[in-house]
Amino acid sequence: MRRSFAFPLAFALVLSPSVLACGGDDDDGNTDDGNTDDGGNPCGEIDGACIELSPSDDDQTAVQTALIDAQPGDVILMHAGTYVFDTGLSLDVDGVSLVGEGDDQTILSFLGQTDGAEGLLVTADDFTMEDIGVEDTAGDAVKVEGGARIVFRGVRTEWTGDQTDANGAYGLYPVQCSDVLIEDSIVRGASDAGIYVGQSERAVVRGNTVEGNVAGIEIENTFDADVYDNTATNNTGGILVFNLPGLDVPDGGRTRVYNNMIIENNGENFATPGSTVSQVPPGTGFVALAAHDVEIFDNTISGNVTSQASVISFQLTATDITDDIYVPYSDTIWFHDNTFDGGGDDPQGLLGAVLAGVVDLLSLDAVPDIVVDGNFDPALVDVDGFLPPELNICLSNNDGADFLDLGFVCDSDLASDCLPIITGGLAPATDDKPYLCEHDPLPEVVLDGVPL
Repeated sequence: MRRSFAFPLAFALVLSPSVLACGGDDDDGNTDDGNTDDGGNPCGEIDGACIELSPSDDDQTAVQTALIDAQPGDVILMHAGTYVFDTGLSLDVDGVSLVGEGDDQTILSFLGQTDGAEGLLVTADDFTMEDIGVEDTAGDAVKVEGGARIVFRGVRTEWTGDQTDANGAYGLYPVQCSDVLIEDSIVRGASDAGIYVGQSERAVVRGNTVEGNVAGIEIENTFDADVYDNTATNNTGGILVFNLPGLDVPDGGRTRVYNNMIIENNGENFATPGSTVSQVPPGTGFVALAAHDVEIFDNTISGNVTSQASVISFQLTATDITDDIYVPYSDTIWFHDNTFDGGGDDPQGLLGAVLAGVVDLLSLDAVPDIVVDGNFDPALVDVDGFLPPELNICLSNNDGADFLDLGFVCDSDLASDCLPIITGGLAPATDDKPYLCEHDPLPEVVLDGVPL
């Protein structure tokens, strides 16, 4: 469902010049704040000026000048056409909206970009981007850093060529932000995560399509996120909820993942070698890594050939932990009312090799639908190695889903200590009885200053 402004067709026919501003006090009904008495403003009812752009012989100068000159409350309306850039754009003014006429109509092309780490870098509050396509950036497509009240609506970011680690890492990339809404958007071809919300507070990610990325949607070191009504398909991994070491925000929690279609995420992993996401094996549906307070419910998870859904500790990545305050274990996860189909029949990568060995050892037909690595915080577990009820990994009403506990226990921060256990010392079991439990539902995320 597209939630967007409607622009009359007449205003899409901009003749000249390529940059127009509508506002001020004049005879045709425009007022000082950019609104019109007769409803004729193509930007609708806004607080500031309506700045209109059309493709020109020098889009770089025209668009960047508009971004520099914009004032709080202004809307920059980019009419249909392809805008061509050879360097990145930036915006540092609060309260600016960048609006196009459709993600396949208003296209920002960075195919020839030779400078800049992003297509668009925003360091401002109250930023909205709507109905625009961003293609072939040399780095991340759109990054918002340190902003509050950030909205992406109907935005498409895409790398139109081959899947390669030369593609930008992230498509829509709010980091260290608060009150983020990403909806009705499309991301294709990101070499790390299509939609990434990192080190942030309060985020809603809904109604998006992510396909052909390494990770479709990643929620990382973030508190209070709702991820729902999305389709994740043909990525290496569909939806990931991670807490990683070494970041400015050391932890995250309270994430709801629900009503998503997580289907056949069996794409090649083309991430930069050595990155965390480069370890995600093709065929990964949902993963919670060192995650806390996650509720996964009412999802359809189907055809992911390595693992449909899993909960793991950071030690299973076989990477040394050098962050002294990092907690590498998952806890308080609840899977309920999900539907699983197929999957687990061709496990890939290092984890896939481990899973395939367990499948053979236990004479299973495929990797079970829900996998738990069994490696929990030793300060919290009971004498049998299980978490207490209030912190447990819980399963309920998952439509006959089968289950695997890898029995991997290694509390060392050194990968070399854990590797022998990963490769041969597992004590796997398919008994889900220790995990049959429920948690209190997490509350709906309410954004401050961003209407839903």
